[in-house]
Formats: sequence, structure tokens, C-alpha cells
Amino acid sequence: MHYLKMDRHWISTFFAESSVWLDSADKASAWSIKSTIPPSTDYTLCIYPALLIVGLKKTIMGISRAAWALAFAFQPFLIGALPAPSPPGIPSTSTATSELSGLTVAAQGSQDGYDRDLFPHWITISGNCNTRETILKRDGTDVVQSSSCAATSGSWYSPYDGATWNSASDVDIDHVVPLSNAWKSGASSWTTADRQAFANDLKNPQLLAVTDNVNSSKGDKGPEEWKPPLASYYCTYAKMWVKVKSVYDLTITSDEKAALVEMLATC
Repeated sequence: MHYLKMDRHWISTFFAESSVWLDSADKASAWSIKSTIPPSTDYTLCIYPALLIVGLKKTIMGISRAAWALAFAFQPFLIGALPAPSPPGIPSTSTATSELSGLTVAAQGSQDGYDRDLFPHWITISGNCNTRETILKRDGTDVVQSSSCAATSGSWYSPYDGATWNSASDVDIDHVVPLSNAWKSGASSWTTADRQAFANDLKNPQLLAVTDNVNSSKGDKGPEEWKPPLASYYCTYAKMWVKVKSVYDLTITSDEKAALVEMLATC
């Protein structure tokens, strides 16, 4: 199923306006089941309350309204969710905590001279496949690629927001530690070859397929300014961030470290 980019305001409005279709018992059932859906799953499950409203007033093949409601409320669990992508090199919580302690805390460096082109990407990885196409294949499910390696079909689960997409055009490849952040924390002194290796790193948890507009909202922000919409992903995100900073000997700010400590505490 393709999950639409909706938010809680949309679904709440849907419930409010659609409630005219229901009697008091149905309203109570609808709101009761809606309240059990965790806010952290806004994107993934937002379609089910909408379907529930319609389903409560229907009977299909003799199934009672209550059974119909429960079927839709629990459909994500019955059909199963796509697995979350798992980039290589994500450390254990204890290792990440130790690595965080070993990072150099320093004021953020200057943005002067920065240009994304100084971090050449995407590069050819194998055959006709570049880095983006390689990550789309790695992080997707049932991905089919053309002779030019373009993803023509498949599904991608974005762990940042819990959304699932059936078109590669809805998916960005996120640099977990943004290129600009890396520049300001040590990469400005690297060679172009080193920056290219960083921007196309397949060995460490630096690249991840995620929802495009969520990636845009992140921009070049560190964890002190931006965190994944899903709080349940704070732990993994912090571990990935720390690992990349540790591998590349990049500095962190005091605010950045404080945010990472808080996020690791959720593990």
C-alpha cells in the first residue's frame, strides 16, 4: 500500500467532519480505536482511521461492524510492516556511548568555502549503478531495476517518519551526518578523495533511504536542532551519528553532544 503524506491535522479533521455519519455508539468506538494508534506512527497508520470511519457503517459478507472496525484497526499488524533498513556498522549502545565520550568537543567551524561539489556524489559503484541506486536496492523491498539501474518498482520504508513509498522518486538518500556539518567539523581540511569517500560511504551507517520531504526538513542540521519525527528511532539515529563522527574523527559541539546523550538514553 502507498501511504499518503498526511498529518494529524488532516486525519483529525476527517474524523470531525465524518462523524455526522455515525450514531453515538459508532462515534465512541471510532474515537476509542483511533486513540490507541501511537502518535509516533502518524504517517504509516494515518490511512487506517479514515478507512475505519467508512468501515463502521458497512457490513461486508456478513461481518459485523465491530469486527470490521477491528480488522482495519489492526490491519498494519495483520499484513506486516516493511522491515526498517539497517545500514552496516551501527554500534551497540555501549559502544556508541564509549565512542561519544571519545569525540572531541569543539566550537563549530566556519562554513566558508563550503560547496556540495567538494564532496563528489553520486559515484559509480558497480556496473551502471551509482551510490543512490545502490542504497535504493539495499534499503528497499522487492526492488526491480532497469538495465540502467534505475529503480522501476519496489517499496521503501523510511525509518525517520514511518512512511512507506512505492516510488523511488519519493525517496532521498540522506547523509546521516550532513556534508555541511562534516565540513564545519573537520572535513574542510580533507582531500577531495577523502570527501568523496565520506559522501558515498557504504561501509558505515552514513547513507539511508528516507522520505524526501523529511530529508529536506533536516537539511544540514545536527541532532541538537533536528531529530527524526519518530521518537522510537532516536536511539538508532544517535548511534549512527556517533559512529560516523567517530570513524571520520569529526568534532562535535557541546549542544550536539548533549542531544546525543539524551537520544542514547532512549535505547
